[in-house]
Amino acid sequence: MDFRLGINYWPISSAMYWWKRFDAQEVRQDFALIRETGFDSVRIFLLWEDFQPRPHTIQKAAIQNLTTVTGIAADNSLSLIPTFFTGHMSGVNWIPRWALTSLTQPQRFRVIAENKVVEAQPRNWYTDAKILEAQTVLVGEIADTLHDKENIWAWDLGNENSNCVVPPNHDAAVEWLSRITESIRSADREHAITIGLHMEDLEEDRKLGPYEAGQFCDFLCMHGYPIYARWANGLTDALLLPFLGLITEWLGRKRVLFEEFGAPTLPLTTDEDLRSANVKLLTESEAAEFTSAALSLLKSWNMLGGFLWCFGDYAKRLWHLPPLDEAVHERYFGLFRNDRSRKPAADTVSHFNRTADHNVKRDFDWINIKPDEFYDSPGQNLMQLYRRFQTLTAS
Repeated sequence: MDFRLGINYWPISSAMYWWKRFDAQEVRQDFALIRETGFDSVRIFLLWEDFQPRPHTIQKAAIQNLTTVTGIAADNSLSLIPTFFTGHMSGVNWIPRWALTSLTQPQRFRVIAENKVVEAQPRNWYTDAKILEAQTVLVGEIADTLHDKENIWAWDLGNENSNCVVPPNHDAAVEWLSRITESIRSADREHAITIGLHMEDLEEDRKLGPYEAGQFCDFLCMHGYPIYARWANGLTDALLLPFLGLITEWLGRKRVLFEEFGAPTLPLTTDEDLRSANVKLLTESEAAEFTSAALSLLKSWNMLGGFLWCFGDYAKRLWHLPPLDEAVHERYFGLFRNDRSRKPAADTVSHFNRTADHNVKRDFDWINIKPDEFYDSPGQNLMQLYRRFQTLTAS
């Protein structure tokens, strides 16, 4: 199989408010541009409350819109990865009001329900039987609706779920994975299943990691950004990405798709809010060089593919809304500016050769600990192993 070249998608005009403001014509325009650029796959996100506003209510209009998106993707020869239970997105947790409980401790991320920031926290869906039952209903109905769509590549069980809630133990994580995947498989035995793990699932033991996911998923996913890794070798450390992918494969014993990577870029026009940004933005040329290096390294180290974050910079009229009101850098991750003009990184993608390389690197000998020892001290082990990996690649 050739190296998959994908992109994570929210529309420029609506961002996370997409399903509430659905515009099929905009999707057609965007997917044609995505295909023209050279991508073969798109990852989309099913904002949870838009698809399941109440535990036993599936929003039929949202499912119809999802079906429309699937058809538009097929028209453009694009494969899709729909992501359930979104959930964590761009520094905010979007949770249905029925899946929240009273605030008992400070939350790292703001919580949004019904378009409002609320003083509440997610109920733990690994321990709450009613929420788990509702989740099985949602994935089962959507899988049944789209089971015959050939351009569904995989079902994604969530985007960085550990940023919402963490299972109390590994057994609870395994039980959740078993129940959710069983519900999907009862409706769809053809399409693959994966889950959107991220770098922090390696830095800490959050109970649902590559080992647990590998027991139920057909392949694994990893998300990683040098701009968020204090132990990376700079903001454009592309070598970090295959390293994270290899550790994920080593722990989970399944092939890995690098499902998210990218960098925010400095806008061509003034944005005074950037003075408060806590993340440094790259120049567009720096981001293009990083993108080129990252794709080449991911391919050479035998990842299934690389998915850029993300399609476009968001429209200025969204900047006063979460998450863009506080996470200012999130406005500028796009490969396209908010007028849909191309950044240099998009040209890098267009010129990338995704044809399978028969001389891929397959070497885990540099890992000097056993998988069951890794989470004894994950952060320390991760940094120590990265130093070894850097030495290996420099030789």
